[in-house]
This record gives sequence, structure tokens and C-alpha cells, in this order.
Amino acid sequence: MNRRNFILFSALAAGLSSVAPVAWGGLDFGKIMDAGKSLADAEAISDEDLKSYFDQMTAHEDAQNKVAGPTTPHGKRLAKLTSGLSNYNGLDLNFKVYQTPDINAFAMANGTIRLYSGLMDEFTDDEIRYVVGHEIGHIQSGHTKARIQMAMRTSALKNVVSATDSKAAKLADSQLGDLFEKVILAQHSQSNEREADDRAMSFMKTLKYNPQACVTALNKLDKLGGGGASWLSTHPSPKERAARMQSQLAA
Repeated sequence: MNRRNFILFSALAAGLSSVAPVAWGGLDFGKIMDAGKSLADAEAISDEDLKSYFDQMTAHEDAQNKVAGPTTPHGKRLAKLTSGLSNYNGLDLNFKVYQTPDINAFAMANGTIRLYSGLMDEFTDDEIRYVVGHEIGHIQSGHTKARIQMAMRTSALKNVVSATDSKAAKLADSQLGDLFEKVILAQHSQSNEREADDRAMSFMKTLKYNPQACVTALNKLDKLGGGGASWLSTHPSPKERAARMQSQLAA
């Protein structure tokens, strides 16, 4: 099996949209492994099957949220900001805006990137580009492979499908909602956040966007601490991350 593809498709990236850490014990999403299957068996699940789960989660979340149409102010702005990014460094990406006041964003390894209108209303164009670059960074780095492995070790994804099944199971809405909340929105580690920030900085510089926006976006998040921004549960804090980004610009 091509491990590069496995890592790509198993990188359920949450990136800046991280929420408080969740406990894996007791989760039950229905079927991926029979009890007693080894981690090696879990990794044998095909990339096509994994992608199918991401595609199902994407469709589920899009149906659960009001998506900004292409002629709406948010839709037009997103189209402008992501022009030319349908493929970036070999990643096929698709973008949408959810019409909700939350300060939030998330990504999945099938190329899904979703921004919330609340975030767009607070951020400048280049600050939004930083968010996009950070989310892409999580996908490129395969950060949540370890999270998927943890889920399989603890039977959190137990019995979603048989490991020998050649077709991905059709998951129920309740399973998709649980999977999204517990895996895609789970908090990344400090090292993962820093690596995604580094990739975002490279993204900004490569595409000739203003890299200072990496700093201003994170400082803005820090000031929004009283507004319930879900990004503020990340570790390190936005303020620490902003200082680190500033040091890179000064180097």
C-alpha cells in the first residue's frame, strides 16, 4: 500500500478550528474494525475507503449548515481569495463558507476547507489567506494519522466496516456527526500547530501574500478571547503563536 497516500487521506485536519480535547474512551461510531484487530490491520484500510468517509462527512456537514452561495458577499469574497487554489502542491482543494457567526474554520484530508462567515467578517483578506494556508499545512503534514490510530487502538472506531471489506460503509448521520466532532474538531498538539503555522508562513511567502498577516490574525484571535472563538482552545495560545511568527519575520 502507498503509505504517502494513506497519510494524506488519513490526515483529518482541524487546524485552527480546534476545540477542547476530547476523551476517546466509550466512543462508538458503528463499524471500522472488529474487536481485537491490530493497528496493522487498521492501517490496511484502503485510501479509497478512507476518502469515502471524508466525502460522507463533508456532505453531511454541508447539509447541516447554510452554505453561502456564489452570488452572496461571502461567496464572492471567498472565490476571489481562493482563485487559483483548486490545486495546490498536488492537493485538490474545495472551499465553501458556512453562514454562521462563529470564529471558525476546518479542513479534511479530501481537500475540504470550510470557513465560517464570522471569521471572514473579522479578518482581512490576507489574514483569511493565512487561515487557508494553515489548514492546508495540517493536510500536508498528515497530523491526524496518530489520532486515527489512537481511535482504532481504543476501539473508538470499532466495527465501522470489516477490515477486509472492499467497499466503505455508508455511515449514519449520527455516526458522521460524532466522527466530525470527535476527530475533525479534536485539538492538535503544540508541535502540530507550530508545523502548520510554519507551512502557512511558507504558503504566504510563496504566493506573495503579506506574511505579516500570520501575526495579525493570531493577535486578533487573542483579542477575541471573550467572544467565544473556538480557536482559542488551541495550545499554544494564539498570542504565543503570534510571537513565534513575528520572530520568523524578524530573522
